[in-house]
Amino acid sequence: LLTPLAQTPAGRAAQYAATMSIMEYNGAAVIAMAGKGCVAMASDKRYGIRNQTMGCQMQKVFQMNDSTLVGMTGLATDQQTLEQKFRFRSNMYRLREERDMNPKAFANMVSSLLYERRFGPYFCEPVVAGLCDGDKPFLSGMDLLGAQVFTDDFMVAGDCTEALYGLCESLYRPDLPPDELFEVLAQCLLSGVDRDCLAGWGAVVHVLTPQGLTTRHLKGRMD
Repeated sequence: LLTPLAQTPAGRAAQYAATMSIMEYNGAAVIAMAGKGCVAMASDKRYGIRNQTMGCQMQKVFQMNDSTLVGMTGLATDQQTLEQKFRFRSNMYRLREERDMNPKAFANMVSSLLYERRFGPYFCEPVVAGLCDGDKPFLSGMDLLGAQVFTDDFMVAGDCTEALYGLCESLYRPDLPPDELFEVLAQCLLSGVDRDCLAGWGAVVHVLTPQGLTTRHLKGRMD
């Protein structure tokens, strides 16, 4: 039974804010896809506080080394904290072992770091994508406690995962070359965030190949 206050616009807004997940506070959408000897990761650019958009140039995908990308969704402050911790541990590994951390080892490090804080977790769900030995694509996603899930096609995270999953399942094809993988990934992300008011406002797509990283910025709906 709704009270008279809950039937007003202000009452409905207050009720929504009270039940809103902290994972949706800033808004985000990330997709990672595997291709033929390549991987790609895309994210939206919106930074918001609930339904208020504060900016549209937020970085959510980071390159840790020549073979590893990590994308993060969730609370923006925890994203920035974790990015610094990931980079610190990756640099320490490089100094100690005299080689870069491969994507599988990096994903295990991320999972361990998140599980260390399980009783007061970081509100962030990372997605790791990279190229292992023999240019084999690697995709891993995890929840805020570090429980990993592996896949060989695509991985999604963020606020509008239902829409992103449906589009990826419809458009994705195995063993796509880099240019076609970019097209599919861009269409999935741009169409998916159109169905969510907490993500969007432009997108960025990173395509990682053995030759290097290619980054393209896309215009999206701004409403």
